Amino acid sequence: MAYMPIKIPDSLPARAVLESENIFVMTEYRALHQDIRPLRVLILNLMPTKIVTEIQLMRKLSNSPIQVDVELMYTSTHRSTHTSMEYLESFYRTFDEIRDNYYDGMIITGAPVESYDFEQVNYWPELVEIMEWTKTHVFSTFHLCWGAFAGLYYHYGIPKHNFDKKVFGVFSHDIMDSTNPLFRGFDDTFMAPHSRNTEVLESDIRSCDALELLAVSPQVGVFAAATPDKRQVFVIGHLEYDADTLSTEYFRDVKKGMDTAIPENYFPDDDPGKPPKVTWRASGQLLYSNWLNYYVYQATPYDLRDL
Repeated sequence: MAYMPIKIPDSLPARAVLESENIFVMTEYRALHQDIRPLRVLILNLMPTKIVTEIQLMRKLSNSPIQVDVELMYTSTHRSTHTSMEYLESFYRTFDEIRDNYYDGMIITGAPVESYDFEQVNYWPELVEIMEWTKTHVFSTFHLCWGAFAGLYYHYGIPKHNFDKKVFGVFSHDIMDSTNPLFRGFDDTFMAPHSRNTEVLESDIRSCDALELLAVSPQVGVFAAATPDKRQVFVIGHLEYDADTLSTEYFRDVKKGMDTAIPENYFPDDDPGKPPKVTWRASGQLLYSNWLNYYVYQATPYDLRDL
């Protein structure tokens, strides 16, 4: 398998993990001596477990021959309780530090704030400013899980709705448009993990002229939508998840004494004592590779100031 050279800070902890998986991580020195224009990708990491999320996303951005320069950003208006300021100041940047930059692509991650209205989230005003800024400074923005809910609400006024019970497990999804390049190479149906309490309605996506519905699940609803010009992508499931992500969450909740259901279609025979089987890895690699290739590399201007 050919891997994309990802350029990240030499001392970022994710580097050792990625290199141990035979992923080509390019040093800053080597990148500076290559006569090419790499793709510039910014990750706004809203998750408390930042290192885990970094590794998951960088792993998915690795399956292509295109060089990608990855930068990490956090919201300065929210104080992280799981990641030290020393780590953030070493490897992350704030919006004020990058607002004059231009990027080929950007990923806005999910966040564990589903129980709040958007306006109740303490960094919502900053996120609104960032999402507005992406219109002029980022070619294609990939909104993930709660980031997708936030983007759909801010850009198109589409609300999120609460489920009666938490969606937790791995579910089957159908491709709505097999010709859309974001799902090129996918099977007609594919599996993807979910862990969420909210949804957006398929009818709301279909009634929005600015959006195309790309994939849905008969069980858990909308999975993906995008604008026809490739500038905005919204993905609600978690094809970047590791094999043990759902099990870690499940056992954490059980240890707290919570009445958490066993994640569906995840443990063999629904037995938490058996290691879970990954049924989404190939689809995850394909989704992020397709986004980088067809939505970013093939479409972004050579001079990002022409956005």
